[in-house]
Amino acid sequence: MGKMMLCTLGISLCLFSIIPSAFGIWLTLPSSGTKCVSEEIQTNVVVLTDYVVIPDGSSLQPSIGVKVTSPYGNNLYYKENTTHGNFAFTTQETGNYLACFWIDPHYQGAKEVSVSLDWKTGIAAKDWESVARKEKIEGVELELRKLEGAVEAIHENLLYLKGREAEMRAVSERTNARVAWFSIMSLGICIGVSGLQLWHLKRFFQKKKLI
Repeated sequence: MGKMMLCTLGISLCLFSIIPSAFGIWLTLPSSGTKCVSEEIQTNVVVLTDYVVIPDGSSLQPSIGVKVTSPYGNNLYYKENTTHGNFAFTTQETGNYLACFWIDPHYQGAKEVSVSLDWKTGIAAKDWESVARKEKIEGVELELRKLEGAVEAIHENLLYLKGREAEMRAVSERTNARVAWFSIMSLGICIGVSGLQLWHLKRFFQKKKLI
């Protein structure tokens, strides 16, 4: 049983390392302007993010603004004058999801503000503790359930990459066809212009009675 648990945990670590489903970063916001992070995500993927302003030791706690937008520019989350919070949504579009942060313009306590960001997507955003309590599973069975979710996520990623590769191949083929037609047209124009030049020179020399 112990060896099976170690094997399961080992496979879990391998699979979770393949899928970039969670990351924690530390952002340093400038005194003016915004700083953004983005991730390319497929449709029907759960995104869960926690953020918190890191205290700088001063008596005045800095506050920030947060805005999250979809690939098509739809606002998914917006909040001002905050020091911590979280947002969650299920993606409806495929593409880059953008989260932007900026310092509250009314805060004049420091030149820079640091923000800790914990961004989770897909299986990493799933509440496995609630699943375990609801379905009364634990130990190896819970790890196997996580593995099942990881395998499904890998399969979906592979299908997505396959679709993107097919789209890129189609675009490349269309581009190559257009380049080929353009080359043929350019060659035809060059031949036509050369023929007209020869005809014009021949007429010119004939008028001058040089030939």
